[in-house]
Amino acid sequence: MNKIKVGVIGSGNIGTDLMMKIQRSPYIEMAVMIGIDPESEGLQRAEAAGVKTITNGIEGFLQQHELADILFDATSAKAHVLHVEKLKGLGKKIIDLTPAAIGPFVIPTVNLQDHIEVDVVNMVTCGGQATIPIIHAINSVQQVEYAEIVATIASKSAGPGTRANIDEFTETTSLAIEKIGGATKGKAIILLNPAEPPLIMRDTILCTLQEQAQEEAIMEAIHEMVAKVNEFVPGYRLKMEPLIDEKQVSVFLEVEGLGDYLPVYAGNLDIMTAAALKVGEEIAQAMIAEEAQIR
Repeated sequence: MNKIKVGVIGSGNIGTDLMMKIQRSPYIEMAVMIGIDPESEGLQRAEAAGVKTITNGIEGFLQQHELADILFDATSAKAHVLHVEKLKGLGKKIIDLTPAAIGPFVIPTVNLQDHIEVDVVNMVTCGGQATIPIIHAINSVQQVEYAEIVATIASKSAGPGTRANIDEFTETTSLAIEKIGGATKGKAIILLNPAEPPLIMRDTILCTLQEQAQEEAIMEAIHEMVAKVNEFVPGYRLKMEPLIDEKQVSVFLEVEGLGDYLPVYAGNLDIMTAAALKVGEEIAQAMIAEEAQIR
């Protein structure tokens, strides 16, 4: 089977980790790494692995855009806005790992198939990828009136991009809690934990329901969703059993990374790259199926 060629924009921590995951994929081929710093470790690793590298950013890719059909943007929210504008009309599929929120929000276990043919999709945020599946699962049983999430990540796992996007994180995650999770009102908080040694990502979800909780059905829905996410994020798990008290549901998660390029405590970054890979593979499979039908 021919693989679909893909490129990664951004040679930082997230882009480099994503590249390593892509290299194991049976559906997509890492064809090009696009960066702006020739000395970055990501570009050097890509070159060592035989991957084409571009060191003058999106302008360099525009001169040879036939290199990739799907692009993962692992830069910043502001840079992504510029990238989308410049890539218009080239027929590329773009998977955005920044909180720019230009295209529709996508959570693989919730609404990926609804947006499989869209040109630009947004991966929300690390906190969104970790918590929104659970809110959606609870909401599938009973209406969630209010959902609040607190994403706690190791300070060492928050690089310049993450820190620069904190405002966008809260706004984008809160909106996605409502749009995808189904909550009437959503709120998101991110905490950078300076503890040493660094702790893995932990997420707390508090949901207030319209009516008395149907405990058994909610528990079943939560466990089913955790299992679905765990299929492509092996370190995703419940920290303890959910707590249900009348109309309140509290869920405690932790996300351990695979340790590809990032340390295992950086589950916040790992869940983004793993979820983006899942979306890229599904889009690629749809493209491969379409090509087969044409033939």
